Amino acid sequence: MRYIIYFIVLMLLCSSNIIQAQEKQQPEKPLKMNSNFSIAIHGGAGNMAKKNLTPEKEAEYKAKLEEAIDRGRTLLAEGAEAVDVVEAVIKILEDSPLFNAGKGSVFAHDGTNQMDAAIMDGKTLDAGTLTNVRTIKNPISAAKLIMEKSKFVFLSSKGAEKFAKENNIEIVDTSYFFYQSRWDEFIKIRDSKKIKLDNDSSSGMLDPFNSSIDKYGTVGCVVMDRYGNLAAGTSTGGIVNKDYNRIGDSPIIGAGTYANNKTCAISCTGHGEDFIKLVAAHDISALMEYKHLKLKTAVARVIKKLTDIKGRGGLIAIDHKGTIVMDMNTNGMFRGSANEKGIIKIAIYKEK
Repeated sequence: MRYIIYFIVLMLLCSSNIIQAQEKQQPEKPLKMNSNFSIAIHGGAGNMAKKNLTPEKEAEYKAKLEEAIDRGRTLLAEGAEAVDVVEAVIKILEDSPLFNAGKGSVFAHDGTNQMDAAIMDGKTLDAGTLTNVRTIKNPISAAKLIMEKSKFVFLSSKGAEKFAKENNIEIVDTSYFFYQSRWDEFIKIRDSKKIKLDNDSSSGMLDPFNSSIDKYGTVGCVVMDRYGNLAAGTSTGGIVNKDYNRIGDSPIIGAGTYANNKTCAISCTGHGEDFIKLVAAHDISALMEYKHLKLKTAVARVIKKLTDIKGRGGLIAIDHKGTIVMDMNTNGMFRGSANEKGIIKIAIYKEK
């Protein structure tokens, strides 16, 4: 009798294993896809005077923004998922010396380029972020890999570079990031305690805690894909002449980057310390979730909070319905947006 019981138990275990194996072999159910999608990008906000940007340079900025937004729009139309689109679009901006991220990163006080990036998946709330890296060609790709393969969310400096190298992310010599105009602006203030934020429209000679800042160099992208999923990403080279391995809001989830399918996807640009104080990106999501505010109202409220503490900057946002909001309390923000109907806007200056 005992042997019969053993035999029955063994047969049940074998049957269970066979069923589990068959379930694993079953293909995943295809994602339900609709026709609607939205995307927005930014390349930094600030007090940008039109007189200080030549028509040629203005056209160059707009062309690169259009290239990036068009790439994202094409991928979304083809059914690409939100996080993949965010990475692809930000890589275009990182590869351009026009923007303070990747190739165009500014120089810190010690004469090095120190880059930060973050990405977040609104479907799962998974995120990947890294800070103060010097040899990763596209920090946003490393951030995405951290999100997908690391048991950690936030890696820094040499540890982040080690992880990237072990996972075949492209590593380059630090000379790749040398860009003469960035070096020239750094040299002007290298021997002072002043800092400067990318492409100032004035002298840009700033005290470290002075909020009267002209141009904030950061790039970002927010997306709602055809499956209704949200994602956000941000990448930056920080601020000119920064010291002590300073970290801004861009790589901090909830401060400069956030995405949640229940509410919205956000990427911020500005004086990072102020966005950190407000936990600005998550605050917008919280206002939507708990106070049931619409995206536009929630963004306006956080921009007001930023202004109240004498902070400066802007942000791009998309909600779970695909609504796009791009707002700032500065004179301008390099920005673009599109949906399934086409490119909606490529702009630099604040509309009056």
